[in-house]
Amino acid sequence: MSTVNLPILDDNAPVDDAQLVAFARALRPAIQGDVHIDQHTRLLYATDASIYQVSPLAVVVPATTDDAQAAVEIASRFGLPILPRGGGTSLAGQTVNRAVVIDFSKHCNQILDIDPGAKSVRVQPGIVLDTLNRQLARFGLMFGPDVATASHANIGGMIGNNSAGAHSVLYGRTSDHIRALDVLLADGSQHSFTSGAASCDPRIEVMTRRVADVVQPLAQEIRQRYPGILRHVDGYNLDIMLDQIKASDDSLDRVNLAQLFCGSEGTLGLSTSATLGLVDVPRAKGLAIVSFGSVDEALRAVMSMLATGPAAVELIDDIVLRAARANAICRPYVDLLPRVGGKDPSAVLYVEYFASSEDRVRTSLHELTLRFGEDRVNTYTDPAAMKSAWTLRKSGEPLLHGLPGRRKPLTFVEDLAVDPAVLPEFIEAFRALLTRYGTHAAFYAHASVGCLHVRPMIDLRDTSDRTMMIKIAEEATDLVRQFGGAVSGEHGDGRLRSHVLERYFGPAICSAFGDIKAIFDPEHRMNPGNIVAPPAMDEHLRVQPDERAVAVAPIETYYRYDAEGGFGHAVEMCNGAGMCRKTSGGIMCPSYRATRDERHATRGRGNALRLAITGQFDQNGAEPIWDDLETLETLDLCLSCKACKAECPSNVDVARLKSEYLAQSYDDRGCIPLTVSVFTRIRMLNRLGSFLPFAANLTNRIPPWRWVLNWTLGIDKRRSLPPFGRSLFGWARRRRTRNVDAPCIVLFGDCFTAYNEPHIGRAAVRVLEALGYRVLTPNLGCCGRSMISLGRLSTAVDTIHATARRMIDAVREHDPVAILGIEPSCVSAIVDDWLDLKLPVLHDDLLMLASLTQTVEDFIASQWNTHPIVPDIQANDEPVRVHGHCHQRSLWGTDATHELLSRCSTDVEIWDTGCCGMAGAFGFTRDHYDLSMTIGEQTLFPLARDADGATIVAPGTSCRHQLLDGVHKDAVHPIEYFASALLSRSRA
Repeated sequence: MSTVNLPILDDNAPVDDAQLVAFARALRPAIQGDVHIDQHTRLLYATDASIYQVSPLAVVVPATTDDAQAAVEIASRFGLPILPRGGGTSLAGQTVNRAVVIDFSKHCNQILDIDPGAKSVRVQPGIVLDTLNRQLARFGLMFGPDVATASHANIGGMIGNNSAGAHSVLYGRTSDHIRALDVLLADGSQHSFTSGAASCDPRIEVMTRRVADVVQPLAQEIRQRYPGILRHVDGYNLDIMLDQIKASDDSLDRVNLAQLFCGSEGTLGLSTSATLGLVDVPRAKGLAIVSFGSVDEALRAVMSMLATGPAAVELIDDIVLRAARANAICRPYVDLLPRVGGKDPSAVLYVEYFASSEDRVRTSLHELTLRFGEDRVNTYTDPAAMKSAWTLRKSGEPLLHGLPGRRKPLTFVEDLAVDPAVLPEFIEAFRALLTRYGTHAAFYAHASVGCLHVRPMIDLRDTSDRTMMIKIAEEATDLVRQFGGAVSGEHGDGRLRSHVLERYFGPAICSAFGDIKAIFDPEHRMNPGNIVAPPAMDEHLRVQPDERAVAVAPIETYYRYDAEGGFGHAVEMCNGAGMCRKTSGGIMCPSYRATRDERHATRGRGNALRLAITGQFDQNGAEPIWDDLETLETLDLCLSCKACKAECPSNVDVARLKSEYLAQSYDDRGCIPLTVSVFTRIRMLNRLGSFLPFAANLTNRIPPWRWVLNWTLGIDKRRSLPPFGRSLFGWARRRRTRNVDAPCIVLFGDCFTAYNEPHIGRAAVRVLEALGYRVLTPNLGCCGRSMISLGRLSTAVDTIHATARRMIDAVREHDPVAILGIEPSCVSAIVDDWLDLKLPVLHDDLLMLASLTQTVEDFIASQWNTHPIVPDIQANDEPVRVHGHCHQRSLWGTDATHELLSRCSTDVEIWDTGCCGMAGAFGFTRDHYDLSMTIGEQTLFPLARDADGATIVAPGTSCRHQLLDGVHKDAVHPIEYFASALLSRSRA
């Protein structure tokens, strides 16, 4: 096959689609993985966590490392550039380029070998750090560098970036732990780099000697120019190579080129496996959080803290703290911080200690407390409490992207590093620099090693601000050299900082960088434009990726976006930090966890929405594209679980954006799909079924009728249908009202409690009456949950308006102490979605309804000591296992459920489960059934199978249905379980 020489350094050069098609046709038969050259997939890989957007030429998702080698070989024949990529969370733009992206994260993520005796492990590049460390924990070992993105950072990316972490004062950088790398060079040749390889492999000997020929003449320059601090990752590791060459004499047997590849950002080759050195898991840990009245005061305390021998000292400033207060997940952690003189802190330092015993940890914490005073120090030694406390610090970077206003805290000089001893003076000088340009910055830092994350406030859409950004970057480079520091202490060069390398290192060393690259990548095809021959800093910014400004056009929306600063800002809030790519803990993102497909991560959907709404899927347009089929397909696997609203530190509410996009799409097309029309009228259908429930249930089991339903609505034949019951409202009307003069409760009858599971509603009424309340169960109407989730917002607005009016009338007539719901998703609609929708109801009235509304179990538990009657229930030791509903966990939590059930049983456990996979109508359809079950199998189903002898409790009707179909186990609602205990055990 002839070589096609596409230009590789000009990001703006036109792409020959025929050549890309030829490349894909050549590659697809040669690999088991996937090859994508369609515009939509390419654009989903066009961004990372940086300020840049560059559409790749193609995306290859190899099933094996052999696939990766085939992809590199064929790309070489076509002369195409290559970009290896893992989690795609680069802050400097290293993981976006006009190249063939090779994404290792989906399949090439295995542990190949563990040698506990040698304290080493061999892994594939796509393995996630937390996943690796969970497997290593059984041997008492771990990988030392512990980046804040450990839940989704790939080891391959950590190698490319030479990552460190909060405990780098102990463990250093990734390069300190690399023992060997298997590397593919741009021509597809495989090489194993390790210490001594030069004496075993003639090819590596030649490479090593060529590296020595570049490095040795620059020995004095390298010693003068490279900083002498722990944290620096600029350029190539010529200082490490120099040390190894000098230690090897002429044999070069101690030179390990694997350490040269650390921090090379994929510009020299791509790793297919890595052998890593490991460290012992600390036997004991302790954490102190110390509050200060200012950042300056906190920085002046760092050296005193270092004298106590900590494993980490981490800084958070007032801007991050304010952002955390506005975040549902992080707000509780801010409230727990020690206060300074009764005031909220303006800065905090996290100080962690590792030791061989708990006594030594307590001694260190005590010494720190004596230095700074008990009133400003909180200490933790419980592992769960420490993990919880660290959540705030690890959320620092993405939290900043949720700040309102046109100027945003941008990552372009956010990685400066200096000696900790000069931190206060450096910050003072840097602030003066920012003041000269009329802006300010947010700060957080690995203070123990002087690595600062500084985010100046910049509006990239403003031409003068972009010019200011470049000038600040250049002057910051001069300033950090003056203080003997590094331009990048952690996140590397990329598109962001490569242009200042010559200003920092000088022309001789930067010329050497080019010589080093030529040894391994003579055609300049590995991630071109990074470190060597960079483009301008302000090329291909996300706000103008093709040198054409993109923005969200004004449009009349169904939702309010006041909290986000308008619809335009809401669309662009996803910064690419990638926390939605985590594979354990929390809920976000169910479909990504099941598919490991970038398209189906929250970030993928956020990108798709931004690209469609800003018109970027149309080569010539700038208007929103509301009927984009690929975007609709990307949104199709969103379960609207709301986890992103809570767990994403930037508060990107993809469920709401999806609903808005679907609504605008229906309006644009002028029609609504049949399945959407039917599934959003579920209350009417359930009400009809409840008139004659026995006949309706029998009819649904008749094969011909069930076949018609399956065919018409796309329901999977393996899915059972929920049975009907006699209406809860009819039962309530027929019975005598109890406790007539008691405080009033309005029980909201949702679509399923009212017509499918009325026994749960009856249990709730009996419990509330036993607690001394008068319970009213009026038919208030539908909360609109199904309409909201499926984007039928025009109907939702009318439906909710009518329901809200009835609720307001009921409140005015009966003055209830609470409006209580059974179904968490319906409660979430009232307390969350209603407040954001543009409804023809006074917003104050909606706020009033939201303040009164909660789930029945939350009300009973939270108000326990104030109920008119407080029963005495004798708890037994029956095991109770609880699966929380996604909306419940995302918006108000499961603590009240645990508290209520603990009054009935001494053995209550809230399962750490993700989404059940059902999500209302989602799990019913043929298109989604298999994925629904795969999601259930991730955590919920295995726990349920092992729960023999336990009562399984699940507040969500979808969750109970999923457990029935998935593992054939009946789950009960919390109020059912509490009712059985209350009515059988109280006042015995």
